[in-house]
Amino acid sequence: MRSVFSKTLLYLCACLPLRTAHRLGIMLGKTLFLFSRDLRHSSEINLQLCFPNQASHLRTTLARQSLIEMGKTITEMGPLWFWNRERVLGKIKQINGQEHLDNALAKEKGVLLAIPHLGAWEVVGLYCSANYAMTSLYRPPRMETLDSTVRQARERFGATLVPTNTQGVRGLYKALGKGALVAILPDQDPRDGGGLFAPFFGVQAYTMTLLARLAKKSGAPILFCYAERLPDGEGFHLHFIPAGWNATQCDIAQNTQQINAGVEQCIKQCPTQYQWSYKRFRTRPEGENSLYD
Repeated sequence: MRSVFSKTLLYLCACLPLRTAHRLGIMLGKTLFLFSRDLRHSSEINLQLCFPNQASHLRTTLARQSLIEMGKTITEMGPLWFWNRERVLGKIKQINGQEHLDNALAKEKGVLLAIPHLGAWEVVGLYCSANYAMTSLYRPPRMETLDSTVRQARERFGATLVPTNTQGVRGLYKALGKGALVAILPDQDPRDGGGLFAPFFGVQAYTMTLLARLAKKSGAPILFCYAERLPDGEGFHLHFIPAGWNATQCDIAQNTQQINAGVEQCIKQCPTQYQWSYKRFRTRPEGENSLYD
């Protein structure tokens, strides 16, 4: 039943202009803030941990704005996944740092693109796969009936998706060896044990080491990227930001810390568009209690 509703919502939103889809997302986000106790609670806990010196009413406002942006994330998926190439790419109104990506790819070592859960991260994948050879990790959605829909949507502009296992990691190294672009979402709590604790806004967060290991072993440069959502459904503003350190000269722990710091800097540019509802601090060091109880 849930999968039928989800597919219906996707197709209905795909029939709308982006501005209307985003306005529908605003209503959805306000509803989530009022009635989704879990999403609101995890958002407020994360913001209290990351911005302890900020006034509580400001954190509550930021939690509300973040869930509104989450509503837009949901309702914009239909347009992004089902519109044609020209219509989707036509919504990208501005790009900053494109030259950093082109210069990095020209070195023919491949490029590691770190895409946080900030703004419209689906837009980054669609834009890059439409213009460059791109490989990215893919974890099937919890609703298995949506798997083919999601996979087809993300691959339709030319992306190659690989599984989140040893075979997939080999695929990433192979892509880098060919000088291609590899996209990874770096701000997830890895559940397969492939992580270590590193500071994130001053709080120890269990962080994937895959991106750090890929950068050190391959010599491929890291670029951070996010698609800022413009107001009133106008479109999106892409930002490409080069990492400010040489990953080959650092160990895995140092690289992981630098990656978290890079994600922080992206978030600070538009904090309302970060997915604060995600339980980023779910895994705790041994002996430490859950932060979300």
